[in-house]
Amino acid sequence: MLISRAALLGSLALVAACGTTGASQNADEKAWIDLFNGQDLDDWSIKIRGSELGENTLNTFRVEDGLLRVSYDEYEEFNDRFGHIFYNEPFSHYILEVEYRFLDEQVKGGADWAYRNNGIMYHAQAPETMGLYQDFPTSVEYQILGGSAEGERSDANLCTPGTQIVKQGQLRTDHCIESGGPTHRGDGWVTLRLEVHGSEIARHIVDGEVVMEYTDLQLTDGTPLEGGYIALQAESHPTDFRSVRLVNLKGCMDEDASNYKSYLVKHDAAACRY
Repeated sequence: MLISRAALLGSLALVAACGTTGASQNADEKAWIDLFNGQDLDDWSIKIRGSELGENTLNTFRVEDGLLRVSYDEYEEFNDRFGHIFYNEPFSHYILEVEYRFLDEQVKGGADWAYRNNGIMYHAQAPETMGLYQDFPTSVEYQILGGSAEGERSDANLCTPGTQIVKQGQLRTDHCIESGGPTHRGDGWVTLRLEVHGSEIARHIVDGEVVMEYTDLQLTDGTPLEGGYIALQAESHPTDFRSVRLVNLKGCMDEDASNYKSYLVKHDAAACRY
C-alpha cells in the first residue's frame, strides 16, 4: 500500500507533537536519586577517626534489613572514634531528604552532648583529604537530635565545623545554632529535608516547614563554600537511616532541550540533550 506524502508528513507532525507534549509534561516532575540503595554501601566511603579511609572499624556502618545502620554492638567503648560515611559524588545545588531514627542505648564513653545526636554533613571536604585523627570534616552540619523523656531539644539545628554562615544579615561564627524546630522523642521515623543553592542559601525543613534559613555559606577565612560531599555521622548513638535521596537542582535549564526541568536553579549547559 502506498502512503501519500501528505499523510506521511501528517504522521511525522503528530509524532513530533506527542513527543513535545511528553517532554513538557515531565518538565515539572522532580527526579529523585536514591543515594542509599537499600542493599550495599558501594557508592559510599567510610572514614573513622584513627583509621584509614575505607576501614570500617568494628563494623560501625552496615546494611541490615534494607537499612543503613550506625551500630556499636562490637564496641566496648567509644574512645572518640567519630565516624563519617561519604557519598562518593559531590553536589552543589539540591534538595536532600533523609529518614532516620535513633534506637537502643548510647555506647559507653560517648559524650553527654552526643546522646541521640547525629548529623548530615554537607558541602564537606573530600574524605581522602581528612587527617587520620580529624574528628569532623570541614563542612556545614544539618544536626540531627533526638529528645529525652523530658524537656525540649530542637531537631534540625546547624553546626559549622571549619565554616560559618550569615543569618538574618549577621555573620555567625558560633559553632552551633538552634533552629527552634520540634523535639522528636522515641524510636519513630523522622523525615528531614535540606534545600541548598551553592553558597547562596540553605533551608532546614521539618514536616514541610522551614525551621531555619541562612545564607553566604563559607569557610572561616571567608571563601564561599559552593559545594562538596554529603556525609552521615557516627557520634556514639546507634542510628538507622531508611532513606537518603536527592533532587539535583543543577542541570539543563534550556527549554528547547529534551531534559529541561522547570525546578532547576543552576544551569549546566553541558548537561543539555537535544
